[in-house]
Amino acid sequence: MNLLIRILATWGGSGYAPVASGTFGTLAAIPFYLMLAKLPLPLYLLTLTAFFFLACWVSGKAEVIFNEKDSGKIVIDEVVGYLVTMAAIPFDWRSIVAGFFLFRLFDIVKPPPAGWFDRKLKNGYGVVLDDVAAGMYAWICLMILTRFW
Repeated sequence: MNLLIRILATWGGSGYAPVASGTFGTLAAIPFYLMLAKLPLPLYLLTLTAFFFLACWVSGKAEVIFNEKDSGKIVIDEVVGYLVTMAAIPFDWRSIVAGFFLFRLFDIVKPPPAGWFDRKLKNGYGVVLDDVAAGMYAWICLMILTRFW
């Protein structure tokens, strides 16, 4: 079970990148998004919700395995954040790229409440919720951007 948690938490090993593991984790999220993108929106959102809870559980277990709070190796949270960013966005390569950069920007900057989740919730939910908040900011920006192209 620990091996499965490590594989999921590091999203296939992308979390072991020596620098910018969150960026590598987000890049590794794109193929998963491509698989989900053609789903009807209600099914996409249902899958995203289930994946959110899985990611929270995996993140909490991975913190124990890695013996680190919000370890940089844990990037399944970036996957959730990117999927939030891309929800209901028209499928287009420009959206995929813009979503990547917007999500990374907001994940790094951590505007409220993302920063609060990151600082105050020291468990699997805290690991994931800051990325959900960053994903919501990126989603709003991406919705506005897609109206212009």
